[in-house]
Amino acid sequence: MLEIVYQDDHLIAINKPHGLLVHRSSIAGDAKVFALQLLRDQIGRHVSPVHRLDRKTGGLLLFAFEKDVEIAMHQQFMNGEVQKKYLAVLRGYAPDKEDIDYPLAKENGTIQDAFTSFVTLKRAELDVAFGKHPTSRYSLIEATPTTGRMHQLRRHFAHIFYPIIGDRKHGCNKQNKFFKEQWEMTTMLLHASELLFKHPVTGEVVHLKAPVQEEFERVNRLMGW
Repeated sequence: MLEIVYQDDHLIAINKPHGLLVHRSSIAGDAKVFALQLLRDQIGRHVSPVHRLDRKTGGLLLFAFEKDVEIAMHQQFMNGEVQKKYLAVLRGYAPDKEDIDYPLAKENGTIQDAFTSFVTLKRAELDVAFGKHPTSRYSLIEATPTTGRMHQLRRHFAHIFYPIIGDRKHGCNKQNKFFKEQWEMTTMLLHASELLFKHPVTGEVVHLKAPVQEEFERVNRLMGW
């Protein structure tokens, strides 16, 4: 059963597990289950996603029941009117706070502006050797992207050399292997924690929050956070 964190007559939000695709995709032919179909079956109603999360990203995923609401929410996301917050575990001791203003290229080569702000919430140094280092250092951060580019957070944190743990495409393969061998953990530690937006029907401000999934929480305990 999917965890439903919000529902009214027009919108419904779930806390998507890591590894679950939002909907069918030609680039992920191995997937047999999808958030869209699971939610439809669970509540017995047609739903349409109004934004997207990477397959490996967990957290808040918002759906609409009606087409006009879906279009209105799409527009809010496209216009940057939805405030999004994410939690992530990074390699190393990240700065206290930083703005990442680094354009990103689309698959067709088009360059797009991309902007992410983040603050570091906690740091940990584990008494576990990694490579030539006698200990291992990590940071828990809260990121606020003001644009929504493909893999933006993953690419931005790789760009400043604090990659997200578990990110196989843009992250640190040595760290990912280390987490798998040391703690049997392969989850990408990126979680969509908050959404803040104006309800397209009622006009009220909606502020949604979702707790991290069990694997993310396991790493939090491991780090002593």
